[in-house]
Amino acid sequence: MNSRFKLVVVTSSTVLVVLLLLGAVLGRSASPEDAYRHLAVYTEVLSRIKSEYVEEPDIKNVTLGAMNGLLESIDPYASYLNAEQYKQYVKNQDAKKANVGLILSKKFGYVGVVDSIPGSSAAKAGLNTGDLLESIGGVATRDMPLAYAEMLLTGEPNTSVEVSVLHLRKPEPQKVTLARAVVKYPAITSKLLPDDIGFVQIQSLDGTKVNDVAAALAQLQKQGAKKFLLDLRNSAAGKPEDGAMLANLFIDKGTLTYLQGQKVPRQNFDADPAKALYKQELVLITNRGTATAAEVAAAALLDSKRVEIVGERTYGDAAMRRAISMDDGGAVILSVAKFYSPSGKAIQDTGVTPTILVTDNDGTPETEEEALQPDAQPKKEGDALLKRAIEVLTKGKTQQSAKKE
Repeated sequence: MNSRFKLVVVTSSTVLVVLLLLGAVLGRSASPEDAYRHLAVYTEVLSRIKSEYVEEPDIKNVTLGAMNGLLESIDPYASYLNAEQYKQYVKNQDAKKANVGLILSKKFGYVGVVDSIPGSSAAKAGLNTGDLLESIGGVATRDMPLAYAEMLLTGEPNTSVEVSVLHLRKPEPQKVTLARAVVKYPAITSKLLPDDIGFVQIQSLDGTKVNDVAAALAQLQKQGAKKFLLDLRNSAAGKPEDGAMLANLFIDKGTLTYLQGQKVPRQNFDADPAKALYKQELVLITNRGTATAAEVAAAALLDSKRVEIVGERTYGDAAMRRAISMDDGGAVILSVAKFYSPSGKAIQDTGVTPTILVTDNDGTPETEEEALQPDAQPKKEGDALLKRAIEVLTKGKTQQSAKKE
């Protein structure tokens, strides 16, 4: 089956199955008759393609493509694993493997990069938010389960894996060899800036990093800091609950975030007044690589009207995920509950939009049209986000905020 035909079949199958699921699962007001009607349409179209098209399709691949397209349409972090893949997944979960330092999601049917962990081989190779992995170890990622892609990237320390990367600025795939290693998340760094501004860079919130942030803030206060600037750019590691703990350092009352799903009762994460240690003026910096715990913290602080946020809308990744076993021995891994901002926005769906929108000038194009310009060059303006954040702390919000998306 040629690639064009496969794309047509998979796309049409995906659209129809999505319609089915939207009617049967997501659209709770839909009747069973609607669900069966959509299923009948899907079945008829598939039958017509099978009997009328110039060559007979591989029904197994068509069904798998439709299933993965369905999962991606409702949850970019979901995966369907067959029985063999799921056995390998469970085995890998029990073993401490090395990896290349990528945080992934599904995008346009491919495996997309949420972020690369600073210091990892992926970061050193220049992989960044928005890049797509076309293949991993020679295996195409189109319709590949996300969990399986993550397994292919893990392995024994000091081994390597070749990936084919699609950058927006470079339409032609680039082959890159990435070394596997035990990932070490970057430490919290801090310094005192002019005008008594305490600057803390938080590139991950894994482990006990929130305690490290608290210690850095205390040290900056001793040095004379009267205002704080937290840089959350490309901070995509850490549990969402840790984001609530970070926000609690600056908020002494109210709900910081809550977790809720169709079968997961609402769980509130409320501020503990005893843990609210800092009341100084505060500004955050975010970009499209800010995710999970950092997003939860940003959402809580934004809703509390405690902070100005400078930068780009965050990625959108804050959920509880589980592997749900299937009768055939496979499993579906998907989000069963989402973390919400105090005002009720699902962070995974909307991300966090800054109060002052400024593009992170890291050389990544803002639009696909810009990326395809043959003479496009990275912007060289210095750190525009940091500069603007310092202006807000020293001069106030002197310029009108850009419109929110």
